Amino acid sequence: MKNNQAEIIKKISDRELSFHLYATQVVLLTISFLLGIFLFEDMDTFTNQFNLNFRTALIGLGFGLIVVILDIILMKKLPENLYDDGGINQRIFSRRNPGEIALLSLLIALSEEILFRGIIQFHFGFLIASVIFAIVHIRYWRNGFLIINIVVLSLLIGFVYEWTSSLSATIIMHFTIDFLLGCHIRIQSVKKSRDGS
Repeated sequence: MKNNQAEIIKKISDRELSFHLYATQVVLLTISFLLGIFLFEDMDTFTNQFNLNFRTALIGLGFGLIVVILDIILMKKLPENLYDDGGINQRIFSRRNPGEIALLSLLIALSEEILFRGIIQFHFGFLIASVIFAIVHIRYWRNGFLIINIVVLSLLIGFVYEWTSSLSATIIMHFTIDFLLGCHIRIQSVKKSRDGS
C-alpha cells in the first residue's frame, strides 16, 4: 500500500494534490456541520468549546512545541524508514512556502479538531475520538512506528481537550505541530537540493 501511495503521489500534479488536500478538509467540515445539527441541542453548547484565554493558548502551544521537539529528535536518532509514509508528507510540504504551509495547517487543524474533538469526543468520549482520529490517518497504517506515533498523538490531543475543555487549545496544538513539522520538511528539502543529494 505504501508503494501504491508513493506512486500515486509522484503522478499527480501540485495543483491536483492541493485540490485533494483542501477538498478533504471541506468534507470533514461538512461532516462536522451535519453531525452538529443532529447532536447539539443549541449552537451555544458548540461555540462554548472555543473558549480561548492565555492558559488554553499556552497549553496548546506548549504541548504542540513538545511534540515537535520530540519528533525532530526522533527523526535524527531513528532510522529514516521508520518515518516513511510513502513520501506523502514530503510531497505535501517540500514545495510550499511558509504562508501556504500555515494556511494548510490552519485548515487541517480546524477541520480535524472540530470533527474529532468538538463533535466526536464531546458526544462519544475520549477513546472513541482518539481511535477514529488514528484510523482516519490511513497513510500511516503500513508503518508500525507511524501507527504508534499517530495513536499517541491522538491520545495526547484528546487529553489536552479533556483537560482544558477547549477546542482552541487543541486547534493551536494541532496547528503548531503541522506548521512547524511542515516547515521542517520544507527546510530539509531545500538543504538536500542545495547539497545535491
